[in-house]
Amino acid sequence: MSLFAKKPMEALMNEAQETGSHTLKKTLGAGGLIALGIGAIIGAGLFSITGMAAANHAGPAITISFVVAALGCLFAGLCYAEFASMIPVAGSAYTYSYATMGEFIAWIIGWDLVLEYAVGAATVGISWSRYLVKFLEGFGVSLPHSLTVGPWDGGIINLPAVFIIVLMSLLLMKGTRESAFVNGIIVALKVTVVFVFIFLGWKYINNDNYTPYLIPATEPGHEGFFNHGWGGIIRAAAIVFFAYIGFDAVSTAAQEAKIRNVICHGGF
Repeated sequence: MSLFAKKPMEALMNEAQETGSHTLKKTLGAGGLIALGIGAIIGAGLFSITGMAAANHAGPAITISFVVAALGCLFAGLCYAEFASMIPVAGSAYTYSYATMGEFIAWIIGWDLVLEYAVGAATVGISWSRYLVKFLEGFGVSLPHSLTVGPWDGGIINLPAVFIIVLMSLLLMKGTRESAFVNGIIVALKVTVVFVFIFLGWKYINNDNYTPYLIPATEPGHEGFFNHGWGGIIRAAAIVFFAYIGFDAVSTAAQEAKIRNVICHGGF
């Protein structure tokens, strides 16, 4: 059998139309899907990685990096939207590549997605752990360093990160409806925090911090094309791209979304 054997569109659509206890329940509406995407975007990618990308690569021009990353994600999101409407089944890019490029490419994409979500979950867990440690320190509570960082950082295990990942995993096991409800609450909280931060921080903007806007090539510690100037902007854009993973999460949940009858002229 060929490694590039494609899964027929008819077989994929039949899977999506199957009913029974072994199929995914369609419980997500438009609001739930939007909240799912926003929940994936506003996380470690925005709260943690942005600072490192700005400090090490783009400087004040990190704003341009976000625009560059957003443009790339715009086109990727449109592709995901088209595929999700044509093939409304779970699996996201794995399913799409299986239908268009064959089994071998789908196998590679599938493991890429596993790596993507594993790294994403680990990053969010570590960021949550750091915020928790700082929060507790404000109340005079200090957790042992060896239990808040991994072995590569001089510790034993990052227990807060393990705790939050296990907790979220149990929530996901509970069901999509419950997960979407909790996610909606968290998204509302995170969006509120972002707007409050912008509102309160706006008056503290110092224009001197934007000069020079692009980090000069002669700046100490920023030697190399991808550590200053436009090269640094592009590198920072690749890093903050991590903050725009939401459209893949939404596409993955296509089979759990409620489908409304619409009339399409011409199709995709």
